[in-house]
Amino acid sequence: MALLKNKIIWKERGNKSPLSFDVLIDRIMLFLVVGSLLLFILYPIFMVISTSVYRHGVFSLDNYRDLLSPGNLKLIKNSLFVSTLSSVLGTFFALCIALYTFLQKERIRALIYRLLMITLISPPFVSALALIMLFGRRGLITYNLLGLSVNPYGWQGIVLLQTLGLISLAAIMLISTLNAIDKRLILASRDLGAGTLQTLHRVILPSIYPAILSVLFLLFTINMADFGTPIIIGGKYKVLATEAYMTIFSAADLGKAAAMSVLLIPPAIIAFYFYRKNLEKNNSLADGVKALGGEGLDFRLPLFIRIALGIITGLFFFLMLLKYGNIFLSAVTINVSGKLTFTWKHIEAFQFAYLPAVYRSLHIAVIAGILASVIGILLSYYTHRRQLPLMKPIEFIASLPYIIPGIFFGLGYIVGFNNHPLLLTGTTAILVLNCTFRHISVGNKAANAAFENLDRRLEMAARDLGASPVRILTTVIFPLLKSTFLLSFINTFTACMTTVGAIIFLVSPRNVVASVLMFKDITNGHYGLGAVVASVLIIVTVAVNLAAIKYLGREGGKQYVA
Repeated sequence: MALLKNKIIWKERGNKSPLSFDVLIDRIMLFLVVGSLLLFILYPIFMVISTSVYRHGVFSLDNYRDLLSPGNLKLIKNSLFVSTLSSVLGTFFALCIALYTFLQKERIRALIYRLLMITLISPPFVSALALIMLFGRRGLITYNLLGLSVNPYGWQGIVLLQTLGLISLAAIMLISTLNAIDKRLILASRDLGAGTLQTLHRVILPSIYPAILSVLFLLFTINMADFGTPIIIGGKYKVLATEAYMTIFSAADLGKAAAMSVLLIPPAIIAFYFYRKNLEKNNSLADGVKALGGEGLDFRLPLFIRIALGIITGLFFFLMLLKYGNIFLSAVTINVSGKLTFTWKHIEAFQFAYLPAVYRSLHIAVIAGILASVIGILLSYYTHRRQLPLMKPIEFIASLPYIIPGIFFGLGYIVGFNNHPLLLTGTTAILVLNCTFRHISVGNKAANAAFENLDRRLEMAARDLGASPVRILTTVIFPLLKSTFLLSFINTFTACMTTVGAIIFLVSPRNVVASVLMFKDITNGHYGLGAVVASVLIIVTVAVNLAAIKYLGREGGKQYVA
């Protein structure tokens, strides 16, 4: 027995020996993970803040003083108004859809959830394009069918598009929270004589209140950082994010743009705070689900409420159908004298000029998806499995790009990597790095969840047999986390194929991507060509998702939403 104990100790010491090649590889991987997060996440954030408080190499708060001018204060007021209104409306409609889904049978709930997941796969600005094509001055519905000439531009259009654009994400988050409620609470309320409305008011809604707040602040953060929708549909109505975008492209004043971007951070931090509190609340709620599922739960709201919730849900999906149908129709038609005429000229123009950008988008998205997934898993492994010191703060740094607005993170790469020895401006590498580290948190959160269910005895057995940490990682952990890797890859690939906000400042004529070209086409009024690009992005993204889901089998349906 003593001999066996000494043998195990010798193996553990051998695994920790500084002369071991596997230990050297392990330390190199750890150094690369930590070093890359500090260099490509923390450093750009620091550079944006530094740029905002320095002018001509001298510390100055002039950029922030300029923000207090009457014109900039109006921008802030406009941003707060449309973002608050859009977030409240989006949260309300998402809650209605989530409640309607929660009250349905399992088959209908699964169908609604899948439809919501499909509507998440949407290139940016397609909602604005659909609004213009359907309800604009020469819109298919307003002009062709109703004979009206409606002006869709202004704050009303911004609120409408921002509301519709984030309902799917918000509804998915709220559905997950509703499913985590301890069903015994609902049964106890009903057994004590409470009506369905009383149970909804005093049990269900208070239970998901943290999730509602989390969704509200998340939507507010995203809407505050949205510059594309106000540019396309806002008309003369200007907001802070739009002005930051124009300050860079028109005035080339990075300091002022950095100060504007910094103002977008406080609501993002608040959103993250409520998100973390919501996770803790969900974990406590989920314990009850394990004790009692909802198969035998019969909870029905009054008929008029169910009808109202059903109308809201059906109307939302009808609008989504109109949006996607209009995009595909606009790609192959042209409006001539108020009549639609089929044409191939948009597709021909796309084929000759835009295919390289699509290939580049695919190339960047695939590489970023692989890198983000691998680094996210390694970060989770070192933080929660190996429990190395000081890795918790490093994991928080990895979550920062997911917290802060994309326009802020993209600006960080401009000011951080435009000089030697870190000159990356104008290269494809800067796009890959930006997309990779903006979505590290997705793979990290997915791996954290997977490690909770991964039996540690497998690793202990491999260690007792003499395997080094690197061999355990490559032969035990990574094969078991194949589904986690593919799930993270799907999320990152989808986001990278459709992203604009974080990379709009980083592209150049030699490394332009399809989503940026689509944005420029729509802002320049080339709606047909923009529709073709949007259609291609949707088809490619859905095809990759379906292929990955088929490869995953049953586990592919369990989508992870960050």
